[in-house]
Amino acid sequence: MTMKAAVIHEPGGPEVIKLESRPVPTPKTGEVLIRVKAFGLNRSELFTRQGLSPGVSFPRILGIEAVGLVEEVPGAEFSKGDVVATAMGGMGRNFDGSYAEYTCVPTSQVQVMKTNLPWEILGAVPEMLQTAWGSLFKSLRLGKGERVLIRGGTTSVGLAAAAIAKNHGAVVASTTRRPDREQLLRSSGADQVFIDAGAIAEQVKEVFPGGVDKVLELIGTTTLSDSLRCAKQRGIVCMTGMVGNKWSFDDFSPMEVIPTSVCLKTYDGGPEDFMRTPLDELVEQVAARTLQVQVGKVFKLDDIVEAHRCMEENRAGGKIVVLT
Repeated sequence: MTMKAAVIHEPGGPEVIKLESRPVPTPKTGEVLIRVKAFGLNRSELFTRQGLSPGVSFPRILGIEAVGLVEEVPGAEFSKGDVVATAMGGMGRNFDGSYAEYTCVPTSQVQVMKTNLPWEILGAVPEMLQTAWGSLFKSLRLGKGERVLIRGGTTSVGLAAAAIAKNHGAVVASTTRRPDREQLLRSSGADQVFIDAGAIAEQVKEVFPGGVDKVLELIGTTTLSDSLRCAKQRGIVCMTGMVGNKWSFDDFSPMEVIPTSVCLKTYDGGPEDFMRTPLDELVEQVAARTLQVQVGKVFKLDDIVEAHRCMEENRAGGKIVVLT
């Protein structure tokens, strides 16, 4: 049996992704073959496509997450036809991922979901919700009533994090560079919106004297030092995202950049973190509309090149989902 797959043979621009016919993989014991129905696009896939992910060899089918139906499972851990989600664990990097009609993954990184949500919504969910939930509760240890600042609030993870934090009882502030996005942030759960021109620490401290309890940094090294100044003493800053497309500091002096007693953490969720994420519960909140999922654009697998171009140019205004 063959399947349609989007394959990369060498790093480069969006045009290096080629649609090909490939054999459907055969699952071994401890693996499950998933008939992929949808997947979200992620910036880490953009980096891999550009040849910036260490240790990734080509040819490779990208894709670090997928939702779909169980097709075959030798160990009977699931039933054929179960609605499942998978993410991380080397998908699309160490082994072929979700940019295809079928993908074969370890059963240890698959969650069953009891839901009737459409595929274009479910496709946006696995990586986005595990990143938002894990950052807030594993790294930031967000408590009820705490003040959290989400730097990069209009990213898909930022919008999800605002809704999850608000539902948890936190006071939420989000940032955007564009004043016309303020209503989007407020409808996702932000109590306060800061227009971000690159430095917002002074603005934040006017509204929250002394600083905020927690900061979720989704832009990256380009704004991290300013985000550290937004945190109160003994506050926590978690660096999760890199939409600023810059991996490292040019000049990093920890004594200057990290304020006294402020804690700097990271979050890079692996398969264990994905499995700890209460995905079914969060999906129920999505269905009940108490948790917003911002789908920016939906593409078909045939249009994967255009989908990648849209991601690279930040044209989506939310999560990009691809249907097979």
